[in-house]
Amino acid sequence: MAAQAAATTFNGNLKKALAGLRRINLEGLRWRVFDAKGQDKPTYAPNRDDGDMCIVINAKDVCVTGRKLTDKVYYWHTGYVGHLKERSLKDQMAKDPTEVIRKAVLRMLPRNKLRDDRDRKLRIFADSEHPFGDRPLEPYMMPPRKVREMRPRVRRALIRAQKKAEEQEQGGSQRKGRKREAKTEVAA
Repeated sequence: MAAQAAATTFNGNLKKALAGLRRINLEGLRWRVFDAKGQDKPTYAPNRDDGDMCIVINAKDVCVTGRKLTDKVYYWHTGYVGHLKERSLKDQMAKDPTEVIRKAVLRMLPRNKLRDDRDRKLRIFADSEHPFGDRPLEPYMMPPRKVREMRPRVRRALIRAQKKAEEQEQGGSQRKGRKREAKTEVAA
């Protein structure tokens, strides 16, 4: 009955969303929701397998840096001679944005027998709606990205700019007074 209530609010393909859930033992699993809106880098640790169900929402709003929208290309072969197909990331996002996240996650996973089980526990939705509202969901907060250390010249320029801003906040009158004192000492 709760699944029917969730199904009425979910506008996507319910059959695709619920596919393969019968083969998974759902008892004791945590359900996590990942919001992909504005996210660029997924976090992944190859030595950790929590075994949780992962729900990714807002897949259509993923941000990428640089020229990846035009330069990143997905290839596949149809099986016929000379039928190597390709599609840019921009075209793939227009056609099916969930496949972009799915391929990114699956290509990070090791190619072993656990890969299919992990894929079944990953549910990706283009919008913010999903049919698992009746489950106890834990929102997952992405850890902050670590920005690489600044180069020494840029760091020194930043420190000089901060000092200059502090001096301007303190007021220019104190600085003028120091210059006058220094001139009188030199003259004496």
